[in-house]
Amino acid sequence: MDNVLEVRGASKNFGSFTALNNVSITVPKGSIYGLLGPNGAGKTTLIRIINQITLPDSGSVILDGEPLQASHIKDIGYLPEERGLYKSMKVGEQALYLAQLKGLPKTVAKERLKYWFERLEIGDWWHKKIQELSKGMAQKIQFVVTVLHEPKLLIFDEPFSGFDPINANLIKDEILRLRDNGATVIFSTHRMESVEELCDDIALIHKSNKILDGKIRDVKRAYKSNTFEVGINSVNNSALEKELLDKFKTTPAHFKSLNNDLKLNIQLNENQKPNDLLSFLTSKGEVSHFVELIPSVNDIFIQTVTANNLQ
Repeated sequence: MDNVLEVRGASKNFGSFTALNNVSITVPKGSIYGLLGPNGAGKTTLIRIINQITLPDSGSVILDGEPLQASHIKDIGYLPEERGLYKSMKVGEQALYLAQLKGLPKTVAKERLKYWFERLEIGDWWHKKIQELSKGMAQKIQFVVTVLHEPKLLIFDEPFSGFDPINANLIKDEILRLRDNGATVIFSTHRMESVEELCDDIALIHKSNKILDGKIRDVKRAYKSNTFEVGINSVNNSALEKELLDKFKTTPAHFKSLNNDLKLNIQLNENQKPNDLLSFLTSKGEVSHFVELIPSVNDIFIQTVTANNLQ
């Protein structure tokens, strides 16, 4: 089995409101799968279905080749966006209790907690109460509890919420390390810039519908426009700009440069090659900047929504 999770045609209505409409996703083993979309798109409803917090009105969920059932709770680690810790309990006491709820023997739980507390440099928090911690500190504890039982599937819903940039990078590195060690991760967020260096596969959810999915490199390849951002300095930039306009489709480019360059975005047609463009430019002046414009996930989302009149 190459996939840890398959959701097949899941739909969920709350009265007259459709929270999820016939959504299917496939999450490959050992990958980080980005579940993306604005707030209210349906991501959390889908996550709650996977976690058996709510049941779909139609559709099915397959976990590691088996229909989802109550016993699979131990196979999933879920970090919700909302904090779910008991404020008056001490950190160590609560972490140990939650680990045992996931089926870990007390001795194993203590050993793993010691490892994680040392790794994240939070060992002196053991006897603190949750109410004494900041939002980011509490999120660190919840992250540890989520991964402690080493489940088949980890689900992180807005995992960087509440973190300063340093701790956000720390958790990002830990998620990548977990993936590299064989874990499968669903990463849910409305902040699409967060997925660029994390995700292997993505699904875009908008207004309860899946509008796009696939491997992130394939999605980007499909949406790139063969456009290059160029900076060049010639003897006569105005004359060169006119010449380029005759040969290519150009628009003004806006990027910072130390030189007084001619800055253009140049789009090639299917018969024109990047090397030919670069050779032409170098014959006309000094090229200081030559970068292919690859669309961001956010650009792709906006383009897809606009193209399908889904605003």
